[in-house]
Amino acid sequence: MSRTVQFASLEAAGGLPARPLHLAIGMFDGVHLGHRAVIDAAVRAARRSGGSAAVLTFWPHPSALFRPANPTLLIQEGPTKAAVLLTLGVEAVITQAFTPELAGIAADEFLPWLKRRLPHLAAVYVGENFRFGRGRLGDVGVLVASARPHAVSVFSAPRVSLDGEPISSTRIRRLLETGEMAAANALLGYPYFAEGVVTPGKQLGRTIGFPTLNIAWTPGLRPRFGVYAVRVSGPKAVIPLPAVANYGLRPTVEQATEPRLEVHVLGACPFAAGDAIRVEWARFVRPEMKFDGVEALRTQIEKDRDAVIADFSLH
Repeated sequence: MSRTVQFASLEAAGGLPARPLHLAIGMFDGVHLGHRAVIDAAVRAARRSGGSAAVLTFWPHPSALFRPANPTLLIQEGPTKAAVLLTLGVEAVITQAFTPELAGIAADEFLPWLKRRLPHLAAVYVGENFRFGRGRLGDVGVLVASARPHAVSVFSAPRVSLDGEPISSTRIRRLLETGEMAAANALLGYPYFAEGVVTPGKQLGRTIGFPTLNIAWTPGLRPRFGVYAVRVSGPKAVIPLPAVANYGLRPTVEQATEPRLEVHVLGACPFAAGDAIRVEWARFVRPEMKFDGVEALRTQIEKDRDAVIADFSLH
């Protein structure tokens, strides 16, 4: 079996190998260092025992069901999260729809429900604050009690802290919304990134000496509007290239209603319209602002470029 298999539901996961299954369970939005502690425990145990490791995650966020007018904005869309999870040494990622039926399962019935769908389930791995079941009444204690009759082990990982505060998706969301990229990246354990296809733009940047790549990217949680130091990679540049990015509404040149991600590569740019690229965000440079005209904008972009060159020590 491939080590990078993805299943759209528990019912579809019949292709898992007939070996003891070590399953990490959680929403895992952002796949941060705290989440990795849970998943790493499952992977290590599976390797020691000759079993297989997998992740069970959910889509959409439960808040979309319980608070549809004000759902939690997610750090990553479902496919992006699954792609990151598949790099962590698991054999499979199962994305289960979070439906009213799933939410209505009594806490003490959740493990038996899971075991019926994954008959080789040997152990589950969760964070110590994991909650589940109807009314979120289930905790690790309930999970242990309901797992015992089915010979399933339960392991809970303690929360991971950084700078005296637990790492959480909520904490990372706050940092992204305020543009604190270095702090967010430290909690994630990897650079926050956007992925998308380069689309044709109006080529205004080219006319003022700063050609940009326009990226088709619509995140759930929008980072702070502004200018960033970033690195860009893709099939045409496996080693990330330093660049300046602007994410926002472009108030100087248009009255956009939806934000756009534009990237100016520092140096020769190998990318063109139609290319799929990844943009890794390193540092917030300045907030988005409206200038008196295109010439004032060009002058500021020069300053932004110089600041990013200094960031990346490209002199």
